[in-house]
Amino acid sequence: MTDLRFTKDHEWVRLEGHVARVGITNHAQHCLGDVVFVGLPEKGEEISEGGVVAVVESVKAASDVYAPLSGVVLETNPAIIADPSLVNSAPEGDGWFFTMRVGDPSQFDALMDASAYAGLIGDAG
Repeated sequence: MTDLRFTKDHEWVRLEGHVARVGITNHAQHCLGDVVFVGLPEKGEEISEGGVVAVVESVKAASDVYAPLSGVVLETNPAIIADPSLVNSAPEGDGWFFTMRVGDPSQFDALMDASAYAGLIGDAG
């Protein structure tokens, strides 16, 4: 079973069992503009929900990426280090940031579903 949720800070989380894949939303990449650099957490790093876990820099600005859940980083995406533009072209696909083992699955349940996130960003479609 795969489920997708969103944070108020514009991260998406796809949960498969106890492993979550995390990235920034299409809305976030659109607001940032052309992404030129991504700084990712280290494999094995313990992260806490709401803490800064990565950074993304664009031609417009730099922005922190926050941990949507608490847990341990399992893998980072080398493709976006080599080609940061993947964050723009496939933000909710190949432009993912990292995977993590989820410490408390109930945190996932507290995140927004697609409908609630669309309401947050004012996207009626």
